Amino acid sequence: MSLLDVNHMTIQFGGLVAVSDFNLHIEENEIVGLIGPNGAGKTTCFNVITGEYRPTKGSVWFMGKEISRMRIDRITKLGIARTFQNIRLFRNLTVLENVLIANHLNLKSGIFAATFKLAKYQKEEQAMREKSLALLNDMGLIKYKNDLASSLPYGQQRRLEIARALATDPKLLLLDEPAAGMNPQESLDLMNFIRQIKSKFNLTIFMIEHHMPVIMGVCERILVLDHGVTIAEGTPKEIQSNPKVISAYLGVEEIA
Repeated sequence: MSLLDVNHMTIQFGGLVAVSDFNLHIEENEIVGLIGPNGAGKTTCFNVITGEYRPTKGSVWFMGKEISRMRIDRITKLGIARTFQNIRLFRNLTVLENVLIANHLNLKSGIFAATFKLAKYQKEEQAMREKSLALLNDMGLIKYKNDLASSLPYGQQRRLEIARALATDPKLLLLDEPAAGMNPQESLDLMNFIRQIKSKFNLTIFMIEHHMPVIMGVCERILVLDHGVTIAEGTPKEIQSNPKVISAYLGVEEIA
């Protein structure tokens, strides 16, 4: 069994079939991409994997456990974290506070210990603070630790969202259009950044991206969705030369 197995997953909203018979198998330490036109069902696949939607048919397995009916928080604790196409930071909190909040997912002290700030809770709180600061340092964000998240440049906000996801100690990281809104230099920096965090944190990464140089530059394998149906799967080179993909999405000029 792979790290993540999505078997014959279909998601239907009323009479609309958003994704049909989707299959995905991701091994540890892979970087796998998912591309397709707008409305193809890509983010819907993410939402099923992370527990926001339940599949109409089929199943999702992670590390040998079926997670198709699990709550979002339980799935996160198992080791799946994600970012969003539209950045979802706590904009009125500091950079450090954003990461600390994510760290609290793994807090072992109960409400009583936290309310009365018992020694056990204080020890955990200090450990989480040290972990958060170390993570911000790894992400190149340590100098912004006391700044409001909303004050960061756009590219740094993207990094902060990834840092917050990493604070939950994921084994599988889902990135939803991480290069959205970035200029060419920022996109190049992002490619290097993704490779670095994969290695440093021993991550498996599944990502959606419209920016072709990014997806082709970092992914080992790519799936292509069109109207909720998988039309191709293969290496970046195979995807770039696939006639169905060229017709449905990439276009002759983009591939050239």
